[in-house]
Amino acid sequence: MMKVGAMQLGVAPPANRGIAILDFFLRIIAIIGTLAGAIAMATTNQTLPFFAQFIRFRAKFNDLPSLAFFVVASSIVSAYLILSLPLSVLHTVKANAINSRVLLLFLDTAAMGLLMAGSSAAAAIVQLAHDSNNKVNWFAICQQYNSFCKRVSRSLIGSYAGVVVLILLILLSGVSLSRR
Repeated sequence: MMKVGAMQLGVAPPANRGIAILDFFLRIIAIIGTLAGAIAMATTNQTLPFFAQFIRFRAKFNDLPSLAFFVVASSIVSAYLILSLPLSVLHTVKANAINSRVLLLFLDTAAMGLLMAGSSAAAAIVQLAHDSNNKVNWFAICQQYNSFCKRVSRSLIGSYAGVVVLILLILLSGVSLSRR
């Protein structure tokens, strides 16, 4: 008695195939969010004249180590997500690719932690730049560097969207592994 089912031929059953397709599209959304956040932050700068045209103050993302860490963390996560796309495609074709699903689950969790660390560090600096903290002599710079602060704040939106999508990818991997 030969069984010729979806699992026997190595083709993903419809439910697991749907999860794998959703996984692929979520990875693309996460790539867009994290890459857009990294690019927006890395290209953020603003120059202000001071008393005279020859003396200028400039604000750049790499003047603050937390913002530079954000760019590095977002870039690493973006690169990882791009490199994980072939494995995501593999899961749409092969139902028995359990080891690669476990690997993606582990790496997605690490990527989510790295992206959350970078985003949180940048968010703390942005909050200080907006609201100030007189106890540590940090003055609100967003009144002077308004476009710098707006662009930095917007770059965090893409990054936090990437964190949410990575959480969804981790949950999808867990669901997919529990069905086996």
